[in-house]
Amino acid sequence: MQSRKIVIGIITIFTVLILSACAGANEEENTETESNKNVANNNEMDMEESDTNEDMEGMDHSGMNHSSTGEIPEGLQEADNPSYEVGSQAIIESDHMPGMKGAEATIVGAYDTTVYTVSYTPTTGGEPVENHKWVIHEEIEEAGDEPFEPGTEVTLNTDHMEGMNGADAVIDSAEETTVYMVDFVTTDTGDEVKNHKWVTESELSSVE
Repeated sequence: MQSRKIVIGIITIFTVLILSACAGANEEENTETESNKNVANNNEMDMEESDTNEDMEGMDHSGMNHSSTGEIPEGLQEADNPSYEVGSQAIIESDHMPGMKGAEATIVGAYDTTVYTVSYTPTTGGEPVENHKWVIHEEIEEAGDEPFEPGTEVTLNTDHMEGMNGADAVIDSAEETTVYMVDFVTTDTGDEVKNHKWVTESELSSVE
């Protein structure tokens, strides 16, 4: 009888040990699974951030000349009644350039024209530039009175970016609107930008 109790006790002890070991293994497995999930989520977030930065770079280019001399192309007409008068302030809503969105701008000039987004390969070499904003009608060689249609092949006659002047381009989109030349201070680096070309009327909002 005594030996039977001993056997039952030993079996009970082994059972407790086995259950404890299983519980520990499950806990370790769950911890490892949760850790793997966290790593995967972090990697996904890093990839999304990288994609966002690449999209911005593809749209608005590090080689862009933010400032200009303020000289305007021949034939460009001043706007008769612009929504934002010369000397007034407006908020830039465009994010096609780093440090631009949210900056308070001073209107330097307002002009009525046709603006284009264009794709081209820089004359200096390098990767093609897609959907560059903006080129105006008067900055295209042999531009007549009528605006160019999307898909038209043209030659650029402006130096907004290195390798742009003289480059062959394709018109991606065209819109008749008022464009503005503006001064502003970048929101990211605090750099002063003078006579920036161009911001469209839809890319500005009133200062509250």
